[in-house]
Amino acid sequence: MRATSFTKVVGSGNDFILLDQRTQPVSLNPAQFAKMWCDRKQGIGADGLLLLLPSHKADARMRIFNPDGSEAEMCGNGLRCLAWYLHTQERRKALSVETRAGLMQTQIIGPGRVRTYMSRPKELRLGLTLRHSGKRYQVHAVNTGVPHAILLVSHLERTDLPTLGPAIRFHRSFRPAGSNVDLVRIDSPHRISIRTYERGVEAETLACGTGAVASAVIGTALGKLKPPVQVMTAGGDCLTVGFHQTRKPWEELYLEGPAQVLFEGGIPR
Repeated sequence: MRATSFTKVVGSGNDFILLDQRTQPVSLNPAQFAKMWCDRKQGIGADGLLLLLPSHKADARMRIFNPDGSEAEMCGNGLRCLAWYLHTQERRKALSVETRAGLMQTQIIGPGRVRTYMSRPKELRLGLTLRHSGKRYQVHAVNTGVPHAILLVSHLERTDLPTLGPAIRFHRSFRPAGSNVDLVRIDSPHRISIRTYERGVEAETLACGTGAVASAVIGTALGKLKPPVQVMTAGGDCLTVGFHQTRKPWEELYLEGPAQVLFEGGIPR
């Protein structure tokens, strides 16, 4: 029986099904594949589907599909996982990857540790006031490849993200695409803790790379953080967000953290 080969990869608790379409170009509907196989009860289980494809602009091209079948422009942890997978296959330490959010540069800096250089943040909006269930929330928004809405909180664990996340994710201020939602506690000028409700997953995840970057950018814009910023994720891993603030804000913006290949398998066609 013929099978579609896949690789399970994980970066800071964000897990993905990776299909290397360079070696096994198969005709599939990636949205349907993601909805079926990202399911944690009836599929393989993952936060998303990564497609590794050839590129005319870079060393490789990445597409990412959420468990609900929607396609995302970018995923920081997914990009690190894809770069580490490519390193295990080709032993190259520096790679360029084409994404829907632009060309990204990746660098292997140690065993299972990857740095990705991100696109410059855009659509920065500070001090938005949103209302939900009779309460007012101050939200800060930025796009770090995908849109993020940031709330600074004092009590990270006690905040009801499962309820607040969807309310902000679908708020009219972020229509039509919606937004990821990040709760951020500032622990020091160089350290934050974060929880993320991810658009497309429609649930809290153990980590979010673009969310870590967005949180560091917002904290810096508010004058509360200075790079490099250590980002403690819900899964317990620490991500590093670095950048320069000399000539232009957020110059050479990067995300650094762990990535690993978990296992390989095959799905009957």
